[in-house]
Amino acid sequence: MHNPILFSGLLGWFLAQILKTLFHAIKINKVDFQRFVGAGGMPSSHTALVSATLINTGRTEGINSPLFGIAFVVTAVVIYDAMTVRLQAGLHARELNIINKTLIKNKSPENQNSENKIKEFNEFLGHTPIEVVGGAVVGIVAALLIPIK
Repeated sequence: MHNPILFSGLLGWFLAQILKTLFHAIKINKVDFQRFVGAGGMPSSHTALVSATLINTGRTEGINSPLFGIAFVVTAVVIYDAMTVRLQAGLHARELNIINKTLIKNKSPENQNSENKIKEFNEFLGHTPIEVVGGAVVGIVAALLIPIK
């Protein structure tokens, strides 16, 4: 099976996830394998996946094809979502975590050990514009690494 569109998208995602894990490990001086499967961070793996798919759809089907049009629209929606909705959700999660930690810290000593633990929200959800650009670069490189028949 030779599907350069599918393979390039998967390669883009995989490379971005590896880079994201490495960059995060450098930042915190520790490898966190959760970053390999998690969202958010540099570079955007969602953007890498859709960018690679878009590029190789254009290379195989042509930029005037309906498939390229669909790939373009999906790419635009994913990138918009990453930089707006998901980014804001991550910022909200960060603020909620701060509020929760403040509430726990200010609890009376007799309630400190209660079974009502407050859940910590995932702050790694969306992407800054530079993280999206990084993902696009990874996606373009991944697309160009896959040969077209």
